[in-house]
Amino acid sequence: MKASQIGVIVLALSGLISFAANAADAEAGKAKSAVCAACHGADGNSSNPMWPSLAGQHASYIYKQLSDFKAGRRINASMLGMVAGLSDDDMKNLAAYYETLSPSPVAFDAELIAKGESIYRGGITETGGAACMGCHSPSGKGNGPAGWPSLKGQYPEYIVTQLQAFKQGTRANDAGKMMRNLVGRMSEMEMKAVAAYVAGIQ
Repeated sequence: MKASQIGVIVLALSGLISFAANAADAEAGKAKSAVCAACHGADGNSSNPMWPSLAGQHASYIYKQLSDFKAGRRINASMLGMVAGLSDDDMKNLAAYYETLSPSPVAFDAELIAKGESIYRGGITETGGAACMGCHSPSGKGNGPAGWPSLKGQYPEYIVTQLQAFKQGTRANDAGKMMRNLVGRMSEMEMKAVAAYVAGIQ
């Protein structure tokens, strides 16, 4: 294993340890989530494909994203305003609450499934792109301890916009540039295919 890969894993695990060090209160998170429901849904499933669903997402990942929005490591004008008044405990509690919810099925383009599965499970041989399931798991559930997000129940449109953001460098809060290095080799059609496949995993 390369030193850079070891470094990424250490960073991910250190974030998890930081999250676990202070027990989160999912009930407190539920009470705090009322303001989040306008975009992310009362049950954590967004009604707008351009806004992420949070239901079932790993608490460690949600907490990191909220922290990154607040610190300016991930840029989004709407989220910056939303996290401004959140304490560290608030973010932990919200993350714990959303992890307890169940993601709902979403629509996807069935014609792209075969291509998407090939990329997700086998990578892109022509460009040396790694298989997505290496981090996000064969089932799309990700890896909470490593801080890698679950993709189940996520809108394909949202996934594509995030892949594009990583490719363009407008999103840069991925440890060790893992996502930026990977999607830099992907075409838009490959992104759409992967997103469709992930959305189809039930």
